[in-house]
Amino acid sequence: MILMKTIGLCLSLSIAAYAGIDKRELDGLKVGALVVKDLKTKHILYAKDGDKRVSPASLTKVMTVILAIQSNKMNEAVTITREMTQVKPTIAGYKRGDVVLMSDLVKAAMIKSDNDAAKAIAIAVGGDEERFVALMNSKARQIGMRNTHFSNPCGYDGKEQYSSPNDLLKMTEYAIKSPIFNAISKLNNHTYYALNKGKLKQFTAYTHNRLLNRYEYAVGVKTGFTNKAGACLIARAKKDGKDCLIVMMNSKVDRWKTAKQIFEQVLNS
Repeated sequence: MILMKTIGLCLSLSIAAYAGIDKRELDGLKVGALVVKDLKTKHILYAKDGDKRVSPASLTKVMTVILAIQSNKMNEAVTITREMTQVKPTIAGYKRGDVVLMSDLVKAAMIKSDNDAAKAIAIAVGGDEERFVALMNSKARQIGMRNTHFSNPCGYDGKEQYSSPNDLLKMTEYAIKSPIFNAISKLNNHTYYALNKGKLKQFTAYTHNRLLNRYEYAVGVKTGFTNKAGACLIARAKKDGKDCLIVMMNSKVDRWKTAKQIFEQVLNS
């Protein structure tokens, strides 16, 4: 009898803990995959296809950026080479010979998702892109991303560029341990300069993360899109000691509105 009461109490507490999540509503969302985690309790509040293989698109840049931060090269100047500019949009538009601080490249890659910034980071940190990708995969294994493989630092689709929502959650939980990463991921914009032949050139990176402008409790982290991956989002919000992280992949609905609704359910429960 006591055992039955204990089990009943545990079930009641469990239901109460997750009472803020409307599972039926989330089940009906037109998204390829979705994971919601309470970072305070460490509980997964909702999961749909968490282990599904997905194209990570520019969510990849979370790994690119955290490796740059950990490289201890944030204050170093990077001279842009022709190879660094040979990328597809989105781009900052660097020219060969531009000299840019690593910290500015990191912010450009994270805030505006500039692919020339991401490639410049890879070559400057790894020596070349191939070695940097090896570092990305090594770090992925180290933090337990067992269903992930990277083939480029930008997030371009490819057979060898894949992850899962649960792995992307692990990657983000690892990245947000860095105060530098957190400070960058919540920026709406960043203005910086490059030096080339004695002349300064101004660049401004504006965020694609509309939550930062629409939702007061949003604190980052990264958006992504390719034709294969669809609209993707890793988002985090904090309120009154509560802390929630969302990974949303291949969304066919308004990802900003959906993320806000999920946050409201969790943070106000």
